[in-house]
Amino acid sequence: MACLLETPIRMSVLSEVTASSRHYVDRLFDPDPQKVLQGVIDMKNAVIGNNKQKANLIVLGAVPRLLYLLQQETSSTELKTECAVVLGSLAMGTENNVKSLLDCHIIPALLQGLLSPDLKFIEACLRCLRTIFTSPVTPEELLYTGPDHQTILFNHGAVQNIAHLLTSVSYKVRMQALKCFSVLAFENPQVSMTLVNVLVDGELLPQIFVKMLQRDKPIEMQLTSAKCLTYMCRAGAIRTDDNSIVLKTLPCLVRMCSKERLLEERVEGAETLAYLIEPDVELQRIASITDHLIAMLADYFKYPSSVSAITDIKRLDHDLKHAHELRQAAFKLYASLGANDEDIRKKIIETENMMDRIVTGLSESSVKVRLAAVRCLHSLSRSVQQLRTSFQDHAVWKPLMKVLQNAPDEILVVASSMLCNLLLEFSPSKEPILESGAVELLCGLTQSENPALRVNGIWALMNMAFQAEQKIKADILRSLSTEQLFRLLSDSDLNVLMKTLGLLRNLLSTRPHIDKIMSTHGKQIMQAVTFILEGEHNIEVKEQTLCILANIADGTTAKELIMTNDDILQKIKYYMGHSHVKLQLAAMFCISNLIWNEEEGSQERQDKLRDMGIVDILHKLSQSPDSNLCDKAKTALQQYLA
Repeated sequence: MACLLETPIRMSVLSEVTASSRHYVDRLFDPDPQKVLQGVIDMKNAVIGNNKQKANLIVLGAVPRLLYLLQQETSSTELKTECAVVLGSLAMGTENNVKSLLDCHIIPALLQGLLSPDLKFIEACLRCLRTIFTSPVTPEELLYTGPDHQTILFNHGAVQNIAHLLTSVSYKVRMQALKCFSVLAFENPQVSMTLVNVLVDGELLPQIFVKMLQRDKPIEMQLTSAKCLTYMCRAGAIRTDDNSIVLKTLPCLVRMCSKERLLEERVEGAETLAYLIEPDVELQRIASITDHLIAMLADYFKYPSSVSAITDIKRLDHDLKHAHELRQAAFKLYASLGANDEDIRKKIIETENMMDRIVTGLSESSVKVRLAAVRCLHSLSRSVQQLRTSFQDHAVWKPLMKVLQNAPDEILVVASSMLCNLLLEFSPSKEPILESGAVELLCGLTQSENPALRVNGIWALMNMAFQAEQKIKADILRSLSTEQLFRLLSDSDLNVLMKTLGLLRNLLSTRPHIDKIMSTHGKQIMQAVTFILEGEHNIEVKEQTLCILANIADGTTAKELIMTNDDILQKIKYYMGHSHVKLQLAAMFCISNLIWNEEEGSQERQDKLRDMGIVDILHKLSQSPDSNLCDKAKTALQQYLA
């Protein structure tokens, strides 16, 4: 019975609460405009800092009425302004409040308000919009995002209108102008190229940015100026060897990584530096020897420490909740630092407990940290030396295989790309990876809708098949299936097609393997070869396909599948006379393997090919201006003379 009493009790409490709030909403409908205005002002005072009151007013339908009053032409500017203020206050409550406001189509109403001539009303609308757009529940696409929108702002004179604000007496105005430029320049060459030549009071914009990142300026200003210069550099507007980058921007960002800085400054500094140096090996080398950066980043994993200097409890609580962002930023910067230089990779790996930290990062709950850890590992896995030593010592393949079992696509793409490196023939990890069920996993990736995953899946299989045992090759063919092989050979993504041909070429290597595979899959493989050679494909695709034929021709029994296929023989003949030397050479390899006179049945094959006019073509090619082609043709002709 006690359970039955709960509902009416809750209803009575709710009715009391809503009754006390209802009079605020009722006053919004008063026929006297002055009373409506006073009602909105009273509502404003009632909701400040009171989330319960905010929720009640939303439930009682205050939002549609406030929006109606805000958009009415007959409403006074003062009333419209007060309505925008109350809506902004409601948006500062819970995420559910923001959802309710979005459901009532608040954004178009506020954007319309920006056309008003009244500055106070515009400011109230802007404040409310800012509150709504800083909420994680607001879809970004509701406002400008992406290059198209950068261009719209650019075309409407944003650069010229914002530039003069950099000299404002107000620090806040200067900062907002800086932030606008950083957003406009990000990955946008058009905007960045324009910014380089903008003059403000006779001074070029990059020079102003350089002044703003000097040590005596506030940290926020230094960081944002460094971002502007970084984005302009990455967009190609400033050279990577320019003094503003090498002597000013890079050292400023390294300074931001020091443990004296606040957590969010260290995160932003490291991530911006990672972005700046990512494509440039010289900047990577300079950064790696600036202020002991590699060792400095190791502190990112120890924060906050038990002897932390943080005495502010709120700050400590905040940093504990956001410490994972430091680890993510460190992994990102290590990945950029180690992207090209072997010595830098060695230094990173030799940093205290580095490999253990990366391995731990692979299983963190934060997707962003896992992704950054995989990227870092992928960067370091480009080192042959590290693949043979550190990666083996720490059995990196184990957590990596775990990551590949169940992860979002963005992590899968990087993790599978790294697996390609671990499956290279000289990597000691290759054997245990094979034993842990990698073939099925990789064959599964080749069926992904994501082209990058299909490429990585087939690429890893290609590396796996290189100089592999017969059993592994058989496993690959069985797990992949000939149906899937055909689908991959018809893939719209050129990289997928090329890697699939590479896989076939690696499967069909060493004579016993060639003969074995062609005895079980010969018909389908010959169909695939015909299919590619008859299709509209580029030179590289045709060359790979002819090389596969050359491998088949190297088999003992497999070569008969070519000799008994007049269509294929005619195609080889056609490519011997092709205008492109690469295709002529690939076709020549096929012929050489078919006529090699030390092998059984060579006389019959030579006779058949002579009857087809192959010898005449060989004589022509022996006069070729291309020395390689000429030599191959002469070697082939000698087989007829031997």
